[in-house]
Amino acid sequence: MHRTHTCGELRLADLGKTVTLSGWVQKSRDLGGMTFIDVRDRYGITQLAFDVDDDQTLRSKALELGREYVIKVTGTVIERSSKNAKIATGDIEIKVSDLEILNAAKLPPFTIEDETDGGDDIRMKFRYLDLRRNPVRENLILRHKMSQEIRRYLDGANFLEVETPVLIKSTPEGARDFVVPSRMNQGEFYALPQSPQTFKQLLMVSGFDRYFQIVKCFRDEDLRADRQPEFTQIDCEMAFVEQEDILNMFEGLTKHLFKTVKGIDLGKVPRMTYDDAMRLYGSDKPDTRFGMQFVELNEVAKGHDFPVFEQAELVVGINAKNCASYTRKQLDALTDFVKRPQIGATGLVYARHNEDGSIKSSVDKFYDAAALSKWAEAFGSEAGDLWLIMAGPKDKVRKQLNELRLEVAGQLGLRDKNTFAPLWVIDFPLLEWDEESQRYHAMHHPFTSPKPEDIALLESQPGDVRANAYDLVINGVEVGGGSIRIHDRTLQSNMFKHLGFTPEEAEKQFGFLLEAFTYGAPPHGGLAFGLDRLVSIFAGLDSIRDVIAFPKNNSGRDVMIDAPSPIAEQQLDELALRVKL
Repeated sequence: MHRTHTCGELRLADLGKTVTLSGWVQKSRDLGGMTFIDVRDRYGITQLAFDVDDDQTLRSKALELGREYVIKVTGTVIERSSKNAKIATGDIEIKVSDLEILNAAKLPPFTIEDETDGGDDIRMKFRYLDLRRNPVRENLILRHKMSQEIRRYLDGANFLEVETPVLIKSTPEGARDFVVPSRMNQGEFYALPQSPQTFKQLLMVSGFDRYFQIVKCFRDEDLRADRQPEFTQIDCEMAFVEQEDILNMFEGLTKHLFKTVKGIDLGKVPRMTYDDAMRLYGSDKPDTRFGMQFVELNEVAKGHDFPVFEQAELVVGINAKNCASYTRKQLDALTDFVKRPQIGATGLVYARHNEDGSIKSSVDKFYDAAALSKWAEAFGSEAGDLWLIMAGPKDKVRKQLNELRLEVAGQLGLRDKNTFAPLWVIDFPLLEWDEESQRYHAMHHPFTSPKPEDIALLESQPGDVRANAYDLVINGVEVGGGSIRIHDRTLQSNMFKHLGFTPEEAEKQFGFLLEAFTYGAPPHGGLAFGLDRLVSIFAGLDSIRDVIAFPKNNSGRDVMIDAPSPIAEQQLDELALRVKL
């Protein structure tokens, strides 16, 4: 056999045993009369000892070993004279009696260490080497543990794991589809699913009652740290439920994961309406680990002939506690930050509440001490605080101030990755107006049910209709979202009408679902977690790429296997396709 033990399990209790280990050479140290080699596998590291006085030939063979050589050794477990408390096997070493090189290795392009000298590009090109590093492996072990606990929890709640198709029909809503040409049906295409949405609803129509799937989904969209063209959802659906049932079920799953995986008791997850989230934080996924809620200042800021405020729909600010000591250089940097094209603000007004109680602002020309004292009252300010204020169109300025709030909190160390602040955001708008297409789009998807009490508004005030939809947010990241679904053909057809579908288009795209609703569809709803995002939060990471074994880069490329790539002319001919660039 290639091993009797792993490289992470031998202890002092194993002294005197003859053992066989196999693994990769981590490093070697030649100390004259002795040579020490660390051998590594996924379980840990064990030190090997080669003594010149015991076997010169064996020691000479050991000196030939380079980093990442794959070796097999047999020897006796002995106690280390110089122990290493940093590794679990640090009290013992193996006095080697036999060494076999299973495979030689080229010098790796970067060091296989916890702290590596490899940049992102080179590590992604040699991802199979990067995966040997402990931090990367530990992320995937964490993902495995979380997936197992998810299955355990949902199985205990009578959910059935059901696979849904990967080759489906393209639909016009949402992000762009990845499409797959059909050889047997030339000129026609499958799409890869952005989610199993219609299939899980059909499973509810089928009477399955509770479904889940840890499933790959695909979206052809611009990438960033928390997006990949293929990602994984924990996809769930329940029949005969209302919103409260779903929130309780998946709040329970979230608490279960935090307790079993991280040993944290979350407690009750608070709830906030979409309107309050936008009003207080300028985001539908607010980071509530810290304060700095928005303060609206129209009543105290307008009427003083300051043109920026007078012309603005909304004047709004945040109070950065104990930050009056910010220098002019720091404040100029914040002003430059909000002027970046990604944020698009025209400027920033600030005021210091000094320790002596006086207030010094960047708009003292327009506001005397009495006026600024009303600002202080609105902010609930104390000596030592700093106010940061922006003005402009309501929706736009709130989003801009949200970016500033997060930037300041980051500078102050308030976004601690070991602190977790979950939040349910509820009562989303059902529809959102798109100026470019001059029509309404579904804020979530076309199958989301309006709140029953708002259905009558669909005809007269569609923009005011609230959805039976909800998102779970943790630390400013949306980790899950869902809704109660429409289960009535008439209401679903009406929804398609408000989204700009003709009856013929609706029938062509979703006739199968509308038909299914006529055969007795139960009330149903569900939620999908982003597994990649959830794992990255548990791991304290900013990018989901670090919790995916073989991720794509920001251009959607797998640089390790060089994909996507052209295909042979013969394949194109079989598919009746022609490439035109």
